[in-house]
Amino acid sequence: MNKFAKLLGYDPVEKQTSVRTELTAGVVTFLAMAYILTVNPAQILVGADAAYWPSVFIATALGAIIGTLLMAFLAKMPLAQASGMGLNSLLGGLVALWAAGTYGVRFTLGQAFMMVLISGVLFLALTLIKIKGKSFRELVFDGMPVAVRGAISVGIGLFIAYIGFQNAGVIVHNAYTQVGFVDLTNWGEQIVNVGNPASYAAKTAVVALIGLFLIAILDKLKVKGSVIIGILGATIVGIPFGVTDLSVLAGNETVSWKFWENFANFFAGDKTVFGSCFEVFKTGLVPEGGSVFTVIMVIITMCMIDMFDTMGTIVGCCGGNRVLSDENNKPHNYDKIMISDAVATCAGAMLGTSTVTTFVESGAGVSAGGRTGLTSFTTACMFFLAMFAMPLFAVIPGAATAAALIYVGVLMMKNNIKAIDFSDAIKATSAFLTIVVMVLSYSITKGIGIGLISYTLMSAIAYVIDVIKYSASKADKDATEAPKWNVSVVALVVTALFLVYFFVPVTLF
Repeated sequence: MNKFAKLLGYDPVEKQTSVRTELTAGVVTFLAMAYILTVNPAQILVGADAAYWPSVFIATALGAIIGTLLMAFLAKMPLAQASGMGLNSLLGGLVALWAAGTYGVRFTLGQAFMMVLISGVLFLALTLIKIKGKSFRELVFDGMPVAVRGAISVGIGLFIAYIGFQNAGVIVHNAYTQVGFVDLTNWGEQIVNVGNPASYAAKTAVVALIGLFLIAILDKLKVKGSVIIGILGATIVGIPFGVTDLSVLAGNETVSWKFWENFANFFAGDKTVFGSCFEVFKTGLVPEGGSVFTVIMVIITMCMIDMFDTMGTIVGCCGGNRVLSDENNKPHNYDKIMISDAVATCAGAMLGTSTVTTFVESGAGVSAGGRTGLTSFTTACMFFLAMFAMPLFAVIPGAATAAALIYVGVLMMKNNIKAIDFSDAIKATSAFLTIVVMVLSYSITKGIGIGLISYTLMSAIAYVIDVIKYSASKADKDATEAPKWNVSVVALVVTALFLVYFFVPVTLF
């Protein structure tokens, strides 16, 4: 046991943890992200043949297992991976929306998965190629302005909480203000809710808030495992509210107990996504109605989103915790985390799922005390079990796990807001934009991009003005310090890439 624990970086004294805490944190992480098993097939197969659903479900589970085991044994960090939300929507859009003629371009599933594979290989190359002893991705991290880097953790915390609020129906669509608070007097209007599609807005919101209050009270009383107790407590409370659907335990068309039949069809059936990416060697990679430039732009977009989503997620989950990161909020084993992420993306593409990336819900496990690879190993084991007993895990409603996500937002705000320098107007504005855009645009990548662009542009303008003022005041040159350029070359390059990302639409090509 000691040798195995050592492989996972487990040291109870150095890491300030225990086996019980690590196991609990791993279960908490799984419960917070288990929704991906049923949501991912629906996102990828929008408008496609529903017969592929079982194979995409298994590919999603296997991708999560492989990616999370890499985090456990290679990176030795309490982080979990699975098919990323947003990235799966992008892939589903390539196949469904574009196939419907929205952009006049038609991708097959095989072409879409091959582009995911190529983006993963490119991602891996950027991690392995080193310049002066550092990988490109590490140079990108080090070259990010401190103001933007410090705001990422706060933005991620609010982003996680926002996901929780939406999943529980606490924050709902409003025709006039786009978003609004749930109407607690309306207990009969159905909403679409991750993890519990046939739920009611007010009921799910109340269950989530009860779960949140339970977690906070237990944490205040220093009760171990407060997060998982809160999730299970909210699940029980949800039964009389009609939010927890016990009928799922019997299985249905979406959540089935017939694992072996689905598993056999995954590797040998007609309707399977396994290995479909290699169909391009017969059909070609260029989509119908598209061009080589279309493919290039999609691959670059996938790579950009994965790179900055992963960077933002791991900084958000580990930054500020000295057991998991250094004094610059740089997570330990950074390169190994990135290698794990890239390899998992490649494996996921060959299995038949969208980009596998580090999940922001890992923050739930970290908040529950996860400090080593034993946490991620536990999460991977839970995903393995879920393949055999999905109905058992599917019975936990989205409202219950939403309570945990909201509380993670509380903790990340508390631990990281002090690191932002609000005394400097440029730093404060770019940090603010990073946080706000990340939350309101529902995109980690866009938040980082806008924050970096704003910081670079404002810093450049301020620098030019300072140089002019310095040159004009000849008499004071000896007494005045010359202006300093404080934007790194890496930041300039990444800013240029983000400008392309924001302003050059894929459809141009």
